[in-house]
Amino acid sequence: MAGGEGSRLRPLTIGRPKPMVPIANKPVMEYIIELLKRHGITDIVVTLQYLPGVIQDYFGDGSAFGVNLTYAVEDRPLGTAGSVKNAIEHLTDTFLVISGDAVTDIDISEVIAFHRARQAMATLTLYRVPNPLEYGVVIIAEDGRVKQFLEKPSWGEVISDTVNTGLYVLDPAVLDLAPKGEQFDFSQQLFPHMLTRGDPMYGFVAGGYWCDVGNIGEYLRASHDILTRKVQVAIAGVEQREGLWAAAGAKWSPEAEIMGPVLLGRDALVRAGAVIHGPSVVGDYSIIDTHALVERSIIWSNSYVGNQAHLAGAMVGRQCDIRTGAVLLEGSVVGDSTVIGDGAIVQSDVKVWPNKELDAGVILNESLIWGGSAHRSLFGAYGVSGLVNVDVTPEFAAQLGAAYGAVLEKQSIVTVNRDPHRSPRMIKRAMIAGLPSAGANVRDVQTLPIPVARYVTRHSDAAGGVHVRISPFDDRLVDIKFFDAQGLDLDKPAERKIENTFFRQDFRRVYLDELGAIDVDTQAGDAYVRAFLATIDAQAIQRANFRVVIDYSHGSSALVFPSILAKLGCDVVAINSSVDELRMFRTGEQFEEELRQLASITAALHFDLGVRIDLGGEKMFVTDSTGRQLARMSAFGAMAELYLRQHPGESLAAPVTAPRLFDRLAEAHGSRLVRTPVSVRALTAAALAQGVGLAGDGDGGFIFPTFLPAFDAMMATARLMELLAEQGDRLVDIVDALPRYWVNAVDVPCSWELKGRVMRLLNEQYRQDGEEQLDGIKVNRDDWWALVLPDADRPVFHVLAEGRDQAHADQLTAEWASVVRELAS
Repeated sequence: MAGGEGSRLRPLTIGRPKPMVPIANKPVMEYIIELLKRHGITDIVVTLQYLPGVIQDYFGDGSAFGVNLTYAVEDRPLGTAGSVKNAIEHLTDTFLVISGDAVTDIDISEVIAFHRARQAMATLTLYRVPNPLEYGVVIIAEDGRVKQFLEKPSWGEVISDTVNTGLYVLDPAVLDLAPKGEQFDFSQQLFPHMLTRGDPMYGFVAGGYWCDVGNIGEYLRASHDILTRKVQVAIAGVEQREGLWAAAGAKWSPEAEIMGPVLLGRDALVRAGAVIHGPSVVGDYSIIDTHALVERSIIWSNSYVGNQAHLAGAMVGRQCDIRTGAVLLEGSVVGDSTVIGDGAIVQSDVKVWPNKELDAGVILNESLIWGGSAHRSLFGAYGVSGLVNVDVTPEFAAQLGAAYGAVLEKQSIVTVNRDPHRSPRMIKRAMIAGLPSAGANVRDVQTLPIPVARYVTRHSDAAGGVHVRISPFDDRLVDIKFFDAQGLDLDKPAERKIENTFFRQDFRRVYLDELGAIDVDTQAGDAYVRAFLATIDAQAIQRANFRVVIDYSHGSSALVFPSILAKLGCDVVAINSSVDELRMFRTGEQFEEELRQLASITAALHFDLGVRIDLGGEKMFVTDSTGRQLARMSAFGAMAELYLRQHPGESLAAPVTAPRLFDRLAEAHGSRLVRTPVSVRALTAAALAQGVGLAGDGDGGFIFPTFLPAFDAMMATARLMELLAEQGDRLVDIVDALPRYWVNAVDVPCSWELKGRVMRLLNEQYRQDGEEQLDGIKVNRDDWWALVLPDADRPVFHVLAEGRDQAHADQLTAEWASVVRELAS
C-alpha cells in the first residue's frame, strides 16, 4: 500500500509520496520490497494515489529489484480497504497486505504460517510499543483471536501495548465485505464488521523490528536504527571499517574525522577537517566541506554543507546548499532545493519548506512555509560571487551571460577575460555561451589582469566587459565582475537591469542570423602597454636605476608587467612569477608569510623597494629598503605626500574610513580631501571628478584617473618610482616623516533582521544636526572619531576609530562595539 501522502512528514513529502522518502539513502518502500523478496514473495501489487508517477518511474516493472510489480492507481483516496479492493482483479489467492512506508524486519513467513495454522480469514500482525497512543490497539485472547479494537486511545483507555502494524494476511473473501469504488478502511470499518460477524480473525504478536515512519521523529529514529543495526536490512554501502559504510565512489579525506555509525552515499565527498559523528547519513553526490560539523544528522542527495557549518540532529533535503557557518539545530528540517545563507541559524524543531532561501545571518525561530526565495540581490561587493559548481554553475553562468546580453543593444561587443584558474575558465566559457544567444558579440581577450581588461574595454568599441576570477579570499568562490563601456564597475541601475532580467528569466533569444559572434583577440594587452609607457616619465625612472623586488602572486600581471619594467630600465628580481593556477589563492597566514619573505629579500639585496601585486593586478603591498612592511594606510599616505608635493592644489580622494592623516596632508599642500563611501564604485566616481589626481582605499588600491579611473597596481608601482625619482627621495624617509595616526577596527556580528534597527537607533542617539553621514554612522570629535559601518554582504557591523594614541583608539572601538552589541540585543 503506497498511496499515502504523508502529511505529518512534511516538508519531506512535498514533491514525493511517503513511500519514496529515502531512509539511509534508499526509499522506504525499497526496504519493503527487499523484505518481501527475502521471504519468497515476488508478485507484488502496488496501490497508488498520491504522485503515483514518482513510484512508477523509480521501480518500473520491478525487474531491476528481482520482483514483478503491478500497479493499481486510484483517482481519489479510497481508504486502506478500498484501495486493496481496487486491485481485486490481481488477488485470487491468500495475499499479504503491507504498508510501503514502514521499516521492519518482521518474519513474514512466520505470520503466514500462523494464519494457515489457524485457518483464519484475516491475520493482523501486532507489535508491542512503549507508547501506543498514536496507533490502533488490538486486544487478543490467549489463542490469538481478536477480541477488541481501540483506535488511537488516550492513556486512560490504554489496556494493551499491542498495536496494529498494518501488515495483514487475508483471504480474498474478506474483500467481499468492502464496497467497490468507495472509501473504506480496514481498521475502522472492515475489521470491526468482521468482529461483529464472528469471522475467524486473529492477531499475531511479532518480534523483530517495526517502525511506522509517520512523523519526523520516527523518521530520524528509523534511520538511526538502520545504522546501529537494530533492524536487519541491507545497508546501501560497503562497510569500510566498523561503523562506516560507503557506496561506490564515495571519498573521504584521511584528515576528516568520521565517528560511526555513518553512511556515505554514492560519490559523496567529505573534505579535510570535516567532522561527522554518527548516526549520520550523507546522501549520494553530497559534499561535506572543510571544518563542517555534522552530528546525528541526515543529508539527502546532491546537497552541500559548507565550511564550518554545524548540523546537530538536523534533516536536510535534496539539492540543498548549507552555506559557511550556518547552524541547524536539533529537530530542524530543511526541504529540498533550499539555501541556508552564511551564518544563518535554524532553531530546534523549525521546518523550512522547499525552494526557500535564508539570507546570511538570519535566525529562523519559526517554520518557513509560505513565500519563495528571498534573494537580497544577485550582485554583491565583488560582482556576482558564489561557490563554484554550487552557486555559480555553468548553467547559471550561461543564463547570467544571456541576461547581460539582453540589456545591451543587439550586436553590442562585450570583452570577456579571466584569471588563469580552471574555475574561472569554466565559468567564462559558459558566459561566452550565453552572451551570443541574446545577440551580443564576444571579444575574448583571454587572460589579462583586471586593470588591463578595464583599459581594453574603455579604449575600444565595446559596450561592456566581463572578468571572471577566483576569489582572493576563498578558492572555492568565483567572482564575475561586470564593466560598463568605460571599463568601470556597473552602477546600481545597470546591476538591477541584469538582476531583473535574470530573475524573471526574461532573456532575449535572437534568431539564428542575429546570433552574436565570438572572436579571440590575442593582442589586446599591447594597447595598454603603449599607453602606460606614454603616460609616465620613463626617462626619470631610467635615470634613477631602481632596484625592485616584484612578487607577482602567480597572477596574470606576470604576463604584462615585466616588459614594462624592462623598458623602464629597472633592475628587477621577480618572485612567484610563474602563472600557476594551483597557487593563486593564499590564506591570510600564507599571504602574511609571503609578505615577510618579500621584505626579507628586499632588505637582504639592499634594493629600493619591494612590491607584491595581488592576483588580479589591482592592489599593491609595499616594503621599503629596510625590509619594513608598510601598513597599507601608511603606503597610501606616502603616495599621497609624494603626489601632492608634485601636484599641489590637486584634490585627493579617500574613503570615510581613512584617518585624519589625509586631512593634514591635503591642508599642508593646499589641496582638498574628498571623502567617499567605502565602496569601490564610490571611490571611482570621486576619482572621475574634476581636479582629483589621486584616489586610494588605504588597503592597497590606488587610482590615477588620468590613465585609468580604477585600481591598477602596475601603474601605482610605476608612479611610486616616478615620484621618488623626480623628487630624489627614498621611500623609507617619506614614510618616517608622515604625521602619526592611531586607528583600530573590530567586527560585531548582528543578524540581518536587526541591522536596520541598530542603524536607526544609532542615527537617533548619536548623529548631530548638520553632520554629514557618507557611509554608516560616524561620530566626529576634536581629537577622535568613531565609525559604525554595516557590511553590505554579511550580517556584521565594522566598528572603526581613531584616537589620540593607540590605547585611546583601542578603547574607542571597544566602547562603540559595546554600544552596537547592546542595541542589537
